[in-house]
Amino acid sequence: MEDNNKNKKPVKPNFNSYWIYGIIILAILAVNLSVSLSSKTKEISVGQLEEMAKGGEIDSIIVVRNNNEGFVYLKQEVLEDKYPDLLPNRFNLNQPQFSFTVGSLEWFQQRISDLQDDGVDIDPYYDTRTNWIGPLMGWLLPFFIIVALWLFVMRRMSGGAGGAGGQIFSIGKSKATLFDNKNSNVNVTFADVAGLDEAKEEVMEVVDFLKNPKKYTALGGKIPKGVLLVGPPGTGKTLLAKAVAGEAAVPFFSISGSDFVEMFVGVGASRVRDLFKQAREKAPCIVFIDEIDAIGRARGKGAFQGGNDERENTLNQLLVEMDGFSTDKGVILMAATNRPDVLDNALLRPGRFDRQIGIDRPDLKGRKAIFKVHLKNIKTGPSINPETLAEMTPGFAGADIANICNEAALVAARRNKSAVDLDDFNYALDRVIGGLEKKNKLISPKEKEIIAYHEAGHAICGWFLEHASPLVKVTIVPRGIGTLGYAQYLPKEEYITRTEQLLDRMCMTMGGRAAEKIVFDKISTGAQSDLDQVTKMAYSMIAIYGMSEKVGNVSFHGMQQDQFNKPYSDETATLIDEEVRKLADSEYVRAQELLTEKREELNKLAQALLEKEVLLKSDVIELIGPRPFKEPELHETGKEEETEEPEESEAS
Repeated sequence: MEDNNKNKKPVKPNFNSYWIYGIIILAILAVNLSVSLSSKTKEISVGQLEEMAKGGEIDSIIVVRNNNEGFVYLKQEVLEDKYPDLLPNRFNLNQPQFSFTVGSLEWFQQRISDLQDDGVDIDPYYDTRTNWIGPLMGWLLPFFIIVALWLFVMRRMSGGAGGAGGQIFSIGKSKATLFDNKNSNVNVTFADVAGLDEAKEEVMEVVDFLKNPKKYTALGGKIPKGVLLVGPPGTGKTLLAKAVAGEAAVPFFSISGSDFVEMFVGVGASRVRDLFKQAREKAPCIVFIDEIDAIGRARGKGAFQGGNDERENTLNQLLVEMDGFSTDKGVILMAATNRPDVLDNALLRPGRFDRQIGIDRPDLKGRKAIFKVHLKNIKTGPSINPETLAEMTPGFAGADIANICNEAALVAARRNKSAVDLDDFNYALDRVIGGLEKKNKLISPKEKEIIAYHEAGHAICGWFLEHASPLVKVTIVPRGIGTLGYAQYLPKEEYITRTEQLLDRMCMTMGGRAAEKIVFDKISTGAQSDLDQVTKMAYSMIAIYGMSEKVGNVSFHGMQQDQFNKPYSDETATLIDEEVRKLADSEYVRAQELLTEKREELNKLAQALLEKEVLLKSDVIELIGPRPFKEPELHETGKEEETEEPEESEAS
């Protein structure tokens, strides 16, 4: 550590033009202060002036007409004998010793005339002086204020728009943050990135390219120019880039795509040029552009863009710069986006982004590794097991898991616990899935009974359908906005889905409304979310997956742009609508038949919900027995059925 401190060069202070202004102001203040300190002029009355004149002490008198003020100069011998403290020095050689107020000029002249008549030798000198400081300051002060305001505005504009040096002319400079290996403050490494093993290997290879280029070029390989990280939000794209900045022994430039876009024409393209100019000077290095879709959108698709689209100019300059440097320069461009479908094709072609690394939501193994990383900083109890938590959070991304861990720690602290236990994680999971618990929401007993049978209908259908996801929890505790209850399931880890699996899921989703119809012979608005899921699932089966014999093996996925440009005829649209309605109705009838058969189990579950409000899987097994199907060993992607709050209760 001592050697590193010795090798560090002293940092020189940056020169600022405001220092000059400060020095000038200090000099003026110093001069004024010295003059005021050296001033020895004393004020006297006209009567004292007459006594001095009668004693022959006055050498001369100067009267300023326009100021009604007078000044007295004494004889040298009088100063030495009687007033030695008023002797002049080098700072006040021509300074008068006394001053007085004239008052009325006619009255003062009459008093002087009376003294002269009495034989006193006195002859005042009348002068007119112009105070040039006041008018000059009246002209200069507004000018200085305008200049100061202009400099302030330009400083603020250049500071918010741009750049190096803080001057208005640097608005086109790059705003990229440089993380150098010598003085980097990035503490994230590849050890902090979990659940992204394949993506991490790809990125680590890119870092190895820059550290040991001869290892690859000796075999004829070329260093890739660009690496694009693609994945849903929260999966760890930016975290992976931070790990590269922490691991790489080369300079790392980080910038957001929105930093290139400004209100001034040509600023984006200028910043792109400056960014790659800095990168070439620091090569080998890595340039990371986060949210590149801000400037990389496909060109020519927006209407009313005008003749000079700043975003397209920025993209064109980026394309030119990526083709402009050769691979032996050692400059690699990394970018991240969660919207690869909107990017321009010219940006995605090989030679610009040679590698596209897909980062998906983690599986069970990945979630377990992510929990291990986040649990390091949390004081947990013996009941916490990363594998159990991973099974409880199907479909959660890395950011969701981090939120769960933080929320559980906050809940434990709120409960004054010394460690975080499994109950805190369950509460945090309920809050993330269903929202904040509404303890004070007033629900009538009749509405609560409807909600209990609705959720029990979901649970019974999922329990006795082979291809439905196994139940984890069912609750009728109000949470969030409009959610009066939900049933949480643990779906199987699947990559393809068969027709019977989709049909069982639709039947399970219809179980809530079917239970209301069977028990109360009425339906409510609580099934709005269920109907929305069933409708989307049915349209997907028929118009996308080709699971209808009448419509046939066709797929219109991504082809329907709007209602006026459908890729099929009106007859086909009518057929699709009929098949969707037929499929939804058949599953609704199937759910009614199953719940009618299992009416006793439905009543048990609903009454238990009314009593306990929350039922876990173990409670359901105790009430209606184990599930008559083999439980899956691995699980993935979560799903929950929610009950929408009726509009009538909101209005009341």
